[in-house]
Amino acid sequence: MKPTFPILAAVAVAAAGGWYAFSGTNAVDSTQITPLVSAANAQTASADKADTASSETTAETAAIEDMTLGNPDSAVQIIEYASYTCPHCAAFDQGPFQQLKADYIDNDKIGFTYREVYFDRYGLWASMVSRCGGEDKFFGITDMIYAGQSEWVRAGEPTAIVEELRKIGRLAGLDNEELDACLQDGEKAQSLVAWWEENQKADDITSTPSFLINGKKYSNMPYAEMKEIIDAALEE
Repeated sequence: MKPTFPILAAVAVAAAGGWYAFSGTNAVDSTQITPLVSAANAQTASADKADTASSETTAETAAIEDMTLGNPDSAVQIIEYASYTCPHCAAFDQGPFQQLKADYIDNDKIGFTYREVYFDRYGLWASMVSRCGGEDKFFGITDMIYAGQSEWVRAGEPTAIVEELRKIGRLAGLDNEELDACLQDGEKAQSLVAWWEENQKADDITSTPSFLINGKKYSNMPYAEMKEIIDAALEE
């Protein structure tokens, strides 16, 4: 289980002409996005620009799409909060989630929503790649990112990690032009960070993976325990 913690380093996304950086406390501070002409030569945005960006970002979070599977009208709804860089989240995705999908999601017994958590810049980059193909490709790319987590997170320099994530995107059928557009979308990155911050505060998320089952929060658990909770909720 990975606890939330202050991000100590700037969070950057590959962008045309350089990098976009975010810094923050509990998560990335979406009001401080600043274009960098190089990794070593940051340009500091003015306070007025930061205030404007903050207001615009708040409005844009409503446009971030929840990624869902299963039956949205079911009496049982599960929301998972997970980070692409969390080993426990990868273990859940590769094991219990596949069982959950077969037992309850694919047959429309429940509704399922996946929400990203951003502990670090790499998780944000992974999220931007997973969302690049829209909802149709999202869960397939997510499975691929988790399956290869032990490799891409250890690829080395940030540019190498980005390239490993791009490889996953290409394997999922995305072309370089699509991936470039997604990874260079600084406004989308800013909105995703603000969206996560709003979700974290609203649902009091302190570790990953975390689950809301019909609004009640649970930490990571064995699948058998989750199944008991779901079955009980379906019988109500």
